[in-house]
Amino acid sequence: MKFTAAQIAEILEGEVEGNPEAEVSELAKIEEGTKGSLTFLSNPKYNSFLYTTNASITIVNSDFEVEQPITTTLIKVKDAYKAFSTLLTYYNQVKLNKSGIEEPNYISESAEFGKEIYLGAFSYLGNQVKIGDHVKIYPNVYIGDNVKIGNNVTIFAGVKIYSETIIGDNCTIHSGVVLGADGFGFSPEEGGQYLKVPQIGNVVVENNVDIGAATTIDRATLGSTIIREGVKLDNHIQIAHNVEIGKHTAIAAQTGIAGSTKIGENCLIGGQVGIAGHLTIGNRVKIQAQSGIGRNIKDGEMLQGSPAISYGAYNKSYIHFKNLPKTLNRLDQLEKKINNG
Repeated sequence: MKFTAAQIAEILEGEVEGNPEAEVSELAKIEEGTKGSLTFLSNPKYNSFLYTTNASITIVNSDFEVEQPITTTLIKVKDAYKAFSTLLTYYNQVKLNKSGIEEPNYISESAEFGKEIYLGAFSYLGNQVKIGDHVKIYPNVYIGDNVKIGNNVTIFAGVKIYSETIIGDNCTIHSGVVLGADGFGFSPEEGGQYLKVPQIGNVVVENNVDIGAATTIDRATLGSTIIREGVKLDNHIQIAHNVEIGKHTAIAAQTGIAGSTKIGENCLIGGQVGIAGHLTIGNRVKIQAQSGIGRNIKDGEMLQGSPAISYGAYNKSYIHFKNLPKTLNRLDQLEKKINNG
């Protein structure tokens, strides 16, 4: 699919400088731009590439001034980075604009659909499933009984959604995600055996949530495991039963959150963080990568380490950690001097 500079400028509410009929059919980084590609420039560090790029169209900030001859057509906008992001979203919508019901698949007679749905081949929709408008379900997706899915949801190939799960509007769920598998509930018995504790709750995913590939969110023992509005989850995250993630919190890959922990709003949690169960994490908390959290955290704290301590205290302590061999050597020398009189 091809777009002209004039068409792109209209979408972005920008101004064309150069050839309004210049056409593009692909996207590229500015240093790798070729004829027929669209790129952008927002970081002054990359200004020099504007004069060597072969990209047909480049999006730049409205206050950008050209200092040398260029071959690329410019589209000037208020914020080039945001404009390019908007264009990527638009491009993705066009690219993923599928509709209709493919065969073969299984659809329960009691399942309900909204308008303009796409259902990929080899999908399974159980009893009493309810799906909203403009939903895209890619091939090999399993949706269990009594699942409810809102409007404008995209579910990529291979997702497994267990029974009773509820998903809000405008969510994106990437391949390999499992929603609603049993929580890790076992009761120790005499003789070293374990008794399975039935997990009869569900998972609730509110509006505008993104869930990365291969992330798993367990159903509650009782009640709900809840992912609040606007949460962004990276790939390979484990969220245990009865956890609650507050609004607009973002969590990076390979983080594990144990059962019944409550995480507040607008938190930022780095990769490979481990959070113990039955804790309360406040709002606006920042946790650095590979930290271990074993206590309740107040609003606004920044943490690092395992077990995690104050971010500032960790950085001060780290100076001593890395100099420990030198410090021990100095102590040994002092001890020898004292012992030798």
